[in-house]
Amino acid sequence: MEVYVNSIVEWKNETGEARLERVLWIDPTDDKVVMIDIDEPKAWPSWCEMAALQSGLETGESRLLLIDPYASLMQPEHQIKLKHREHRDKSWNLISPLVHQVPRVFDYWSRTSPIHARARRRGKRKGYFYDLMRRYWQRGQTKNALLPLFINCGWRSHERDAKGQKKVRTRQDGKPVLKKVGHNTRTKLEGESSGVNITESLRAHFRCGIKLYYEKRTGTTLKDAYHRTLENFFHCGYTSNRNGVRKPVLPPASELPTYRQFRYWYNKDKSPKRFQVSRLGENKFHLKGRKLLGDSTQMAFGPGSIYQIDATIGDAYLVSSLDRSRIIGRPVIYFVPDLFSELIAGFSVALEGPSWLGAMLAIENAASDKVSFCAEYGITIEEWEWPACHIPEALLGDRGELEGYNADHLVNAFNIRIHNTAPGRADLKGLVEQYIDLTNERIIKWVPGAVRARERGDRDYRLDAVLDLHEFRKLILLSILDYNKNHRMDQYRKDEHMIADQLEPYPLDLWHWGIKNRSGHLRKVPTDRLRLNLLPEVDASITRQGLVCENLHYDSERAAAEEWFERARQGRKKVRVARDPRNLSRVYLRLDGGKTMETFHLVDADKTFQGRDWYEAADEFELRRQRSDTSRTRKIDSRADFHATTDSVIKGAVAKKPESEDASSRSRVGGIREHRRQERDAARRADAWVLGSHPPPGLQHSAVGGESKSSGSRSGYVPPAKPIDKLRSSRERRALQK
Repeated sequence: MEVYVNSIVEWKNETGEARLERVLWIDPTDDKVVMIDIDEPKAWPSWCEMAALQSGLETGESRLLLIDPYASLMQPEHQIKLKHREHRDKSWNLISPLVHQVPRVFDYWSRTSPIHARARRRGKRKGYFYDLMRRYWQRGQTKNALLPLFINCGWRSHERDAKGQKKVRTRQDGKPVLKKVGHNTRTKLEGESSGVNITESLRAHFRCGIKLYYEKRTGTTLKDAYHRTLENFFHCGYTSNRNGVRKPVLPPASELPTYRQFRYWYNKDKSPKRFQVSRLGENKFHLKGRKLLGDSTQMAFGPGSIYQIDATIGDAYLVSSLDRSRIIGRPVIYFVPDLFSELIAGFSVALEGPSWLGAMLAIENAASDKVSFCAEYGITIEEWEWPACHIPEALLGDRGELEGYNADHLVNAFNIRIHNTAPGRADLKGLVEQYIDLTNERIIKWVPGAVRARERGDRDYRLDAVLDLHEFRKLILLSILDYNKNHRMDQYRKDEHMIADQLEPYPLDLWHWGIKNRSGHLRKVPTDRLRLNLLPEVDASITRQGLVCENLHYDSERAAAEEWFERARQGRKKVRVARDPRNLSRVYLRLDGGKTMETFHLVDADKTFQGRDWYEAADEFELRRQRSDTSRTRKIDSRADFHATTDSVIKGAVAKKPESEDASSRSRVGGIREHRRQERDAARRADAWVLGSHPPPGLQHSAVGGESKSSGSRSGYVPPAKPIDKLRSSRERRALQK
């Protein structure tokens, strides 16, 4: 069996105890070897016959070990602490001339030993060089063998004596006491160091106290747990205070472990997992404390395998497009990214709180044609710039919108698999969560009206809002286009095929590469069918004014041809229509059991709401209702004023009524026609138009008798009676006879 320099040889004696020796040098003639015990603190090199060593290896008395106990010292230079390297280099400079003087350096007893000469030359004692050379030989004869092993310093439980004590010394009274181990933070009392050593039993008390008082969801501090541990495990008994409450009696502080010791051993025994699970909960641990060894993109084989979906409240306040002085609050934003390529396939911005409605709008956008969609916002793109217009194989949500009966509709209509994450595990859909944060950083925090930290005296950021829903959607749309095309993902883990194709890690490039090499996961459905199954339904009525849906009126060619609205004069008809809350321009009526769909468009009278958001219209109608309610007070006051005025006029007329009437009732009724003619003629003369600033001289009107008087001439020309006057008189006569 071959023996080499630095080989470790294990020897066994009759009792089975092992002795490990290192081969330091082999005589070129193979007659002798030099070995040293690597565990003996005062060991020195010894000479051995090579034949005896070979015989022991062959008979089994000894054997060569493959693992060196000091192999850990052979480590890269950058992993060694600077102070440790300085300590090593200082020792190496002292013994470096000696390590090459073999075999003379092994004869340590000789007066001519190189070690003695080196010690005299450097002015140091021989024992110092002996220790350095012994460390160099025992640890492998390398420069790193001189590294300090500070890890072996300090207290170790396995270094006790038979009584379980560390070191024993005798006090003046002759009683053995434990010597204080570790950092001494106490003062000297009667020439002695106060404090206690931490034994296994004390550590057991520490562990119990930590478990009982610190590793709980109550949020107790470590110092409070320390005091609770002292009171529970280190008291001498109990006594009653002046209120009769029993309290623990603790020994003097010099006989108790310090908080520093308690904290040291807690940090020594602390388990990050146990700490977070006990203090923060298992969900918080899985969210922030667990190991991160996986990659969620590996769950998707190609584009469309899995889409993620999530909502967030946009950190910016918006204004109404109908009245830009009205602040309408913060929008709700949905994003739908593709897990394989990390491309944003769709989004929605609405005022509806996180709900099934918002999720459906985002899914509908993900499966819609993006060229026409961008054109609605004045953005011109080509199809390759945003090619996502499909439905996925699976959809991953967070137990909100995709949990319940609504999700069954996606499964039944489009055969989409629905997956939901565990409660509180937002990290399981980290892609969409990351993009939400990225959107806030890239654009939302910079728009007017963005939410920010406020201090006393600062201007209210809500008053800075200037964007409406349409403009805010356009900003999000521009951000998505830039992200899909220009966001480089250096952390994306490419497989060997991507590396061979020199694929750049951009979402748009990954999507196109996946379509070419990993297709078969995307499906396309007609837009009408998609909207028919995804858009929410509301109640509407067919009336003679058109199809009325939430105070707005719609019309269609089919309804006009089949006279739907003319027939509605006989009674309203209730129907269910699908509508896109983002655009009030049209609604959809399902016909023939949902097989066909009729599109209704806004009538000209309601063009004010063309292209508006439903929530803005609802806000406008609510304001109208509130204003109508507010006007009730004005209406009541005006009616009261009107009634008071009319009653006053009536009372005045009643007061002018003659108290006694000479004529009989019959004569009064019978003279109505003549009285009417006289009153009419008088009214004509009184109300006749006179052109010019003054009437002709001598022209006077008499309202009493209905005649004009002059000083000797006629009052004016009187036209002859016309046939129409005879007809009028005849009609009045018949009316009086009735």
